[in-house]
Amino acid sequence: MDTVKFIIIGLFWHLGLAQVSSIPSTAVMSTEQYHRIMELRPLAVEFIHHYDNFSAAELEGVANRIPSQQDLLCLADMAQLMSGVTSLKTWALKMFDSWGNLPKGFLYGNTIDMGNYDECIAINQAISSSHSLQGKYCFAVLPIASHGIYIRTGICFPASCSTTHMDAFLGQLLKRLLNLNTSPFSVSQESCRTSERESQDGLFIFTDYASLRLGAHLKSFHALLATALLPPVVKIFSARANSRALFRIVQPKSNPNVIDCLYGMRCMSLIWVIFGHQYLFALLAPNINQFRLKWWFEKPYTSFVLHGVFSVDTFFFLSGLLLVAISLRSLEKSQGKLNILLMYLHRYLRLTPVVALAILLYMKILPLFGDGPMYESVKFDDYNNCKRTWFWTLLYLQNYASADLCINHSWYLAVDMQLYFLSPIFLLALYKWGKKAAAGIFVFMLLLSACLFATMMTEKYPVYLQNGVTPDEAQRKLYYATHNHAAPWLIGVLFGYFLHVNRSKSFKLNHISVWIGWIVCLALIFASIFSLLPYADWRNPTLPMLNQAFYYTFTRIAWPVSLCWVVFACMKGYGGLANSFLSAPLWQPLSKLSYTAYIFHIFIQQINGRRMRTNTFFSDYDVVSCHQVYFSNLASNFACCLQMLIFWGGFGFIILLSYVIYIIMEAPFGVLESMLMPNRRLPPKPKLAKDLPNTATAEITKDPTQVATENDQKLPASTN
Repeated sequence: MDTVKFIIIGLFWHLGLAQVSSIPSTAVMSTEQYHRIMELRPLAVEFIHHYDNFSAAELEGVANRIPSQQDLLCLADMAQLMSGVTSLKTWALKMFDSWGNLPKGFLYGNTIDMGNYDECIAINQAISSSHSLQGKYCFAVLPIASHGIYIRTGICFPASCSTTHMDAFLGQLLKRLLNLNTSPFSVSQESCRTSERESQDGLFIFTDYASLRLGAHLKSFHALLATALLPPVVKIFSARANSRALFRIVQPKSNPNVIDCLYGMRCMSLIWVIFGHQYLFALLAPNINQFRLKWWFEKPYTSFVLHGVFSVDTFFFLSGLLLVAISLRSLEKSQGKLNILLMYLHRYLRLTPVVALAILLYMKILPLFGDGPMYESVKFDDYNNCKRTWFWTLLYLQNYASADLCINHSWYLAVDMQLYFLSPIFLLALYKWGKKAAAGIFVFMLLLSACLFATMMTEKYPVYLQNGVTPDEAQRKLYYATHNHAAPWLIGVLFGYFLHVNRSKSFKLNHISVWIGWIVCLALIFASIFSLLPYADWRNPTLPMLNQAFYYTFTRIAWPVSLCWVVFACMKGYGGLANSFLSAPLWQPLSKLSYTAYIFHIFIQQINGRRMRTNTFFSDYDVVSCHQVYFSNLASNFACCLQMLIFWGGFGFIILLSYVIYIIMEAPFGVLESMLMPNRRLPPKPKLAKDLPNTATAEITKDPTQVATENDQKLPASTN
């Protein structure tokens, strides 16, 4: 999964918010059931009173078979637990004290009470010399009527009890309390957690050891660099030198071959990606106002989140543009000679070390940091897939080869790499046949767009998921496919060719032409983002499939076309405030970190999401402005600010982690690759260690345009 739009819509459709928001609250459950639930004491108190005189006969769930060893152990531990409660043992009281209650404000969307996760799993009471009673935290699920809505509450049982045992205990309790014939509760096995963790394998030990040793070596290298005792190959690991190169700022317009506005475009798109994913985790979080989110979809501000997928098209556009801008100049210098194998090897070596490190960290390190009651609920990916499909990720074929992606948002790398492998065809055609080749590429782009349109119409893949179409199915066949995402990249290729052939031409435009250009550009941008806003209201009729196909197909073209004008206007002096903002020098350090930030931003966001211990309140600034009456109290206004605080706090940690990985991995390996690759010149050997080049500077002398271009080709981002 990677599009925020697909996941959010699929999530809410699955939860049934559309149906719930359109029916009276009394239809969710019967009045008698509702009153009975409201009259219940805390679930843990009801449990203690019901099982006050505990016996083996209480476990009716295993009455139809001979009790197993696990059954007997669970019964023995439950007897010890109830005895401990009777004698007021602290450890036993803690086990029930950690239970959650039936959530308050259910009709407002509060469907979960987590209890106290850490209090439960910390229980470790010695019963005998060979046995200890440990706490196991789980979620008990209670379905409500038939609308797909359910409540969840945290419970704590002895670790020896399975979910089958828990179902039996809770089933008997709820049958009596609610006068039901069947057990309404079910305990989710995936949600159960104890203090014990899986034993770490050799791969984890290698990852942990390698990280520690690399950090220790970097510290030693830093101390020795000033003495110049180490060979140049080792000096490239200098944290000081790489940091200075990272934060080195080049003033705008200091090099005519540099497109300065691309720094800002790239960074703004990266922020858009991270912001959209932050909203996804906020939607998956245990919100106390979940049902109110239905109105969130109807606000114009929400369109910026739902259509964050256009940041993907921005990066595809930039990738095609920069590829042509660099390669055609190099082809002219080499008189049409292109070392394709060397080109492929260079690209692979520059991207893959960071991806390989990401696979290890997501698969082995993330579970250690992201531990909590929401471990399985707030989950972006299933990184257990990495054990089976990691090699597809390193081969950049995961978007076609497997439905179980190792790192879901790495699909962009696969698409971008596959387009890069096809790029020599377009580059050589443009060099040899010029405008004729450009016309052919344009026709090819239209044919691919027609293929996308036909796919939507024949497979009935809607923009807003419905009719039983699952998010995974639509994403794999509609969104992850390279041929369906090639149009923005090809438009970038054509625009790069246009800039190349007109690089020495001066464009004199009058004010009317400039205004028309900006009006058309903004019209395309706003049409792409807000065209579907009227259909965000669940009460409105569904947009016909033909209209959806036209929208999805043409916006893949309209968005990059609008970016063509932005880049052209900024380059030719018609950008005004937009150029001043996008070309600001302060974007340059973040631009260099953008590749690493994209790869690892989900790492930080999943840690934050999985570690939640309390319920949250979902809102944003737009809600404050549109619902002043509803959100007028101080607590709600503070909650509205919370989402922005969460985003910027997480963004800070993302940049910090990206900086560390850039210094220890991306920058050194980038320079190593430059040194090892043939026919690639390095700058003169610096006299001082602080002047050593890094990834961002090692290749500049080969071609002036590479100051801001060649590295930029490998800076992907997408919206999951």
